[in-house]
Amino acid sequence: MTPCSSRPRLALPDGAVFDLVVIGGGATGLSLALDATRRGFRVALFESHDFASGTSSRSTKLLHGGVRYLAQGRLGLVREALTERAALLQMAPHLAQPLSFVMPAYRWWQRPFYGCGLVLYDLMAGQARLGRTRWLSRPGTLQALPGVRAAGLRGGVAYWDGQFDDARLALAFARTAQQQGAQLFNHTAVLDLHREHDGLTTLTVCDRLGHTQASVRGRCVVNATGVWVDQLRKSTDTAPKPERLVSPSQGVHLVVDRDFLGSDQALLVPHTRDGRVLFAVPWLGKLVLGTTDTPRPDLPREPEAYAQERQFILNEASAVLQRPVHACDVRSEWVGLRPLVARDQERAGQATRGLSREHTIVQDEHGLVTVVGGKWTTCRAMADDVLAHCMAHGLLPQRNPGNPLDPLLGASEGQRHVPLHQPPGIHLYGSLAHEVLACPGNDRLIGMGLTEAMVRHAVRTEWACSVEDVLARRWRTLFLDAREAARMAPAVERILLEEGVGQPGLEDFLKLCRHYLPPHPAI
Repeated sequence: MTPCSSRPRLALPDGAVFDLVVIGGGATGLSLALDATRRGFRVALFESHDFASGTSSRSTKLLHGGVRYLAQGRLGLVREALTERAALLQMAPHLAQPLSFVMPAYRWWQRPFYGCGLVLYDLMAGQARLGRTRWLSRPGTLQALPGVRAAGLRGGVAYWDGQFDDARLALAFARTAQQQGAQLFNHTAVLDLHREHDGLTTLTVCDRLGHTQASVRGRCVVNATGVWVDQLRKSTDTAPKPERLVSPSQGVHLVVDRDFLGSDQALLVPHTRDGRVLFAVPWLGKLVLGTTDTPRPDLPREPEAYAQERQFILNEASAVLQRPVHACDVRSEWVGLRPLVARDQERAGQATRGLSREHTIVQDEHGLVTVVGGKWTTCRAMADDVLAHCMAHGLLPQRNPGNPLDPLLGASEGQRHVPLHQPPGIHLYGSLAHEVLACPGNDRLIGMGLTEAMVRHAVRTEWACSVEDVLARRWRTLFLDAREAARMAPAVERILLEEGVGQPGLEDFLKLCRHYLPPHPAI
């Protein structure tokens, strides 16, 4: 794909034929495009908005095996996720790294109970273990988490999991797939698709920014649109009345200053007063508090937190931290929709904690393959399963994956990586930092580590087409401090205009910034 400033963006011959067409540019779609391209398939991917602009940029920023699934006895899910966690940390160490977690214990039984479970977690990880579980004394826990409530503290347990920058990892998948030969298009919607008599599927796609259309054909088409998979299935002629596959839930996250916890380690409360889990994760110079798990019947592009969700996080964080956390302390608030698998209509109305985090693959009678469920940690495994399904059902010829653990663009062996809990900077580009340094404006800082050169690089190399693309996902300012994002936005707009982006969307982005602040005060 050519940069956003160049037109036309849909530089495809009419009727171009691909082995695989992927609809959806989130974690699942991008990892699928990369895996298929590495097997030698000709791949095209179309994302109606920006890469990772939905669920895949709104995670809790954790790569994990799922500690709480141990208590549920879902050992297979835990084991697979632990293996995949290690793989992603190996493939992109500048964007995915180990992180120490501490569970504080305020009751006598919590330290031995949690500690034994986490030792099992270590054993299940085997050689993929990131570190050893440790029992901490009361002074040791306070040293590890200076901001934790001292009253009633009996000690704690420390263990290891992973954290990452989800939107930039998505870009690493996208750029690596492009390097391997895939053609990827963001802000490009699929308007129509239908199966032809020759077995190929014809898709009409539209560049939402340039308003140009193209027709492409695919031997195999995969619906990887996350929480929106049912909408795509219902809008095509491939399945007149498909049963619902997704029962969405939403997770709310609040971002506050790092000094509320004062640690480079994360805090985990595995059992809050109502049985939910609370995280406090240091990330890119801030502290992420979350998350909730609430059924969401509608599917807005920008979901809002329910008041009770926000209050739950504030209350539970205040109960475990020395300093109470108030809404006025929140720098940014984001909400992500999770595509949980609904086994049937009755289960779709249940509390989402009972629904599956595992993925499901469905093929309709006309050949459209839909994948739903899973999580960022297991995106590679999902891609492998989808391709195995497509090859087993004759939609694609059998081909081996080669080396699926080859590093993503930006990774480099032997390089010392800056921890992800540190503020953002040039280190997030890994070995590709030289690309940024080759752009004009390296000495002109806009804010929060973002330079003019980084904005130009985002347009020229990373598909950025708007102020939002830059400040929400190429750089994570909107997710870290919405007021600061609004302050930086006019400078970003100026550079986008200089780079030939015709409509940077400044006013829309300023409205979005207000959406990321509770209770949405004027900026």
